[in-house]
Amino acid sequence: MRAAGCVFAEDEARLLVGTAAHEAELADMIRARVSGRPLEQILGWAEFCGLRIAVSPGVFVPRRRTEFLVDQALAALDRPDAVVVDLCCGSGAVGAAIAAGAATGQGTGPVVLHAADVDPIAVACARRNAPTGTVHLGDLFDALPRSLIGRVDLLVVNAPYVPSGALATMPPEARLYEPRLALDGGLDGADVHRRVAAESPAWLAPTGRLLVETSERQSVLTAGAFARAGLAATVAHCSELDATVVSGRRRSLDSAHVERSGPA
Repeated sequence: MRAAGCVFAEDEARLLVGTAAHEAELADMIRARVSGRPLEQILGWAEFCGLRIAVSPGVFVPRRRTEFLVDQALAALDRPDAVVVDLCCGSGAVGAAIAAGAATGQGTGPVVLHAADVDPIAVACARRNAPTGTVHLGDLFDALPRSLIGRVDLLVVNAPYVPSGALATMPPEARLYEPRLALDGGLDGADVHRRVAAESPAWLAPTGRLLVETSERQSVLTAGAFARAGLAATVAHCSELDATVVSGRRRSLDSAHVERSGPA
């Protein structure tokens, strides 16, 4: 495995040995890993925010940087039974982590969780990871029940934001084994962010918030989409995780600008 380029070969080998039921299965797992398949898809799970998230083959693997999105979401919760929507949910890791955190003292109590994705494989995976939530199949807001219009307290989005031209430079683990729909954000990476921002005001509760993971470079594009939708935007960055989140809420008369938070 080390010869194949696995940087943490020993750690990965221990996980594979601990997961395989017999030697033949272990040999298959090692061959899959040497071929470049993501470790998490081979194991069937990924660690995320202290949870073991089920990951099916062909489903986007949750990244550690996205834990910053969860942290920002939990900090924004201000009441129990808040309606939380995890849009472009993939494996459902973000929604599951928010629900778990809110219910264990990091938030204000249990949340009402909805999640949605356009990929049927991802939706099936998310239903395993968020059994107390409701996971919908469909394209962005079209997937959600109309009863949520004007009632969403927290809309959390980890949409694809890799520019189309940069996909070829991604590691083979992502480029070859994760769905293009989960990676390709269009020409400048912000196409889905613009769609989400434009439609979000109709779905947010009066004090609801929209939180979107993006990159530090693209945060100006994401924040600009928020502004055009009538949302006051704040950009937060975590240098440790190299993670950036743009959050927004309905603009008041004295907050028609983009703010930047201090270092996280």
